[in-house]
Amino acid sequence: MQTEKLRKNGTGQKPARENLPVEGRKKKLDVRKMVVIALASALGYVLMLLEMPLPIAPAFIKLDFSEVPGLLLAFSYGPLAGVAVELFKNLLHLFNTHSMGVGELSNFILGCALVIPAGLIYKRHKTKKTAVLGTLAGTLCFAIFGIFSNMFLVFPFYTQVSGISMETIIGMCQAVLPYVDCEWKVFLLSVTPFNLLKGSLVSIIILLTYKGVSPILKRPQG
Repeated sequence: MQTEKLRKNGTGQKPARENLPVEGRKKKLDVRKMVVIALASALGYVLMLLEMPLPIAPAFIKLDFSEVPGLLLAFSYGPLAGVAVELFKNLLHLFNTHSMGVGELSNFILGCALVIPAGLIYKRHKTKKTAVLGTLAGTLCFAIFGIFSNMFLVFPFYTQVSGISMETIIGMCQAVLPYVDCEWKVFLLSVTPFNLLKGSLVSIIILLTYKGVSPILKRPQG
């Protein structure tokens, strides 16, 4: 009897299940996106471990490219995906922290400052021009947020929990930048140029690689 009903329907399937293929594809895309976010977060964590000192920066400032996966996914899936990568990579890095979580907090704040504006601008109209504008806006926000977050949150919190005074930090900056002799110069003349450099390098990497990587991230699965 069941077979006859299906034949009369003319499709060989129950009417209530007609939308399952579409729903199935959507679920598969959602699962794929979650897997990509997880992999990008793991890559971001690894890149955080591959930090390197710069001869023009004090010892507590090191360069890494861990924002690349977050910015890549902000372009591919939207700014929230980029924020998710920034969050998860820093949660993973808490197991290796040497700053009692202060470095991870700073990295998350500045990572979001980079990926959110860049992702929002690129999402509105996906062209090479908006990609450039998005990364420029993200880099500027990265540097500006770095001033205020370090001045009012990160450095005050770090000096409290670590017992390292601001005078010691100024001395570390003076070892490579003699003209940095007060607190505001630490933020404007030491941290800010570094953040502009890092944001620019991350942006250049994305602009050079996104076109080639994007089809892989968005490739439909059969």
